[in-house]
Amino acid sequence: MKRTYIKELKNKKGEEVKIAGWVDVRRDHGKIIFIDLRDMSGKVQMVALPNHKEAHEAAGKVRSEWVLEIIGQVNQRPEKMINKDEELGEVELEITEIKVLNEAATPVFEISNNGREVNEETRLAHRYLDLRRNRLQKNLRMRHEVIRFFENYLSDKNFTEIETPLLTKSTPEGARDFVVPSRLYNGKFYALPQSPQQYKQLLMAAGMEKYFQIAKCLRDEDTRGDRQPEFTQLDLEMSFVEQKDVMNLVEEMLIKMIKKLYPQKKIQQIPFPVLTHKEAMEKYNSDKPDLRKDKNNSNLLAFCWVIDFPFFEKDKNGGWTFIHNPFSAPKSEHMEMLMKKENIGEILTTQYDIALNGFEAGGGSVRNHKTEALEKVFEIMGFEKEKIWQDFGHMLKAFSSGTPPHGGIALGLDRLMMILQNEPNIREVIAFPKTGDVRDPMMDSPSEISKEQLAELGIQIKKFNK
Repeated sequence: MKRTYIKELKNKKGEEVKIAGWVDVRRDHGKIIFIDLRDMSGKVQMVALPNHKEAHEAAGKVRSEWVLEIIGQVNQRPEKMINKDEELGEVELEITEIKVLNEAATPVFEISNNGREVNEETRLAHRYLDLRRNRLQKNLRMRHEVIRFFENYLSDKNFTEIETPLLTKSTPEGARDFVVPSRLYNGKFYALPQSPQQYKQLLMAAGMEKYFQIAKCLRDEDTRGDRQPEFTQLDLEMSFVEQKDVMNLVEEMLIKMIKKLYPQKKIQQIPFPVLTHKEAMEKYNSDKPDLRKDKNNSNLLAFCWVIDFPFFEKDKNGGWTFIHNPFSAPKSEHMEMLMKKENIGEILTTQYDIALNGFEAGGGSVRNHKTEALEKVFEIMGFEKEKIWQDFGHMLKAFSSGTPPHGGIALGLDRLMMILQNEPNIREVIAFPKTGDVRDPMMDSPSEISKEQLAELGIQIKKFNK
């Protein structure tokens, strides 16, 4: 007999079916034993009656989280027994046969509730149990739906989904790199990408014109706030575009996604309001302002664009550094100041950020696509010409090969899902997140590696006191 998913039982009344799943709750009333069984599609109440002797005896032994295969008949519940709060509250399964596929140790915490009362360290140490919760299952399934919508939307707009490498080169882009030692080239290291920024621009140089990727980004940052060392972006880049082209595409995509997947939510203003960085700071003292008129309404979404960011700011040593990334182009009317390295603090960039309910939901820019313009950015930051070509020679050579004007954006999927699912932090919408201090208590990582591995890599560990 073929397995039936639980959600399909409402269409199988009077039929004999086989289902499989986990014991959610078991209630023993003596002669009658009730078991709630759940699978990926839903939950159903089952009943074991004494007239099915073997099944009744087996039902008396099962416990929460045991994995069962059940054969039984789908019955309509009596009118007074219908549970209107449950999707399958009008039916129950009369058990005729129970097969135990796996027993389970007593869970370390309750799984049938939302889990918010459980210590997060404990939850993450037993994440495979924690993820069985209905709330987290919904979060991950909605994350899948949102990603699928983006992939379909962009594919229909003639974008090509392209994977970029996870082993790349360490270059000064702002955050600290995670580095990977090379066994074949002792003393040399790969870096894990902080973003696909350079690769996606190289794809524009390669003539792909429209690229996107659900991209993993890795940054070795000090622990602060609601950050993760690895996070996920919807990353895209387009050739032959201006700022408004990218903004219009992303705005339309977000509006259509929310209308389809989150019809219960209201977007406060369409089209999204656009603020200059100066306006946002003067009026809201934030470059990611929360424009909601009613901050108590969890289904209100207030998007806005912030543009005209300063390109450079002073660093702690009194020199210049970029505010967003060094690959942005200045506004066209400020290109001359960049090339002459004049009035540096007044140069505005083509950067555009999208804010949502007080969070930065994404950011992008039109890029420098000419070698001499990118060189000037690094010169302003104090890089010697030799160092510029050492770190970014691949980009400069590509730009001199006939690279078109291009621009793009990266949307933070974790943060977007956190807001859409009304969760307090991004760890609730990531399958296997790290703790606030960047550990995985389930896998016990980071961990030491063997002396043999270290020797093979030519690495010697030197312990130091923090």
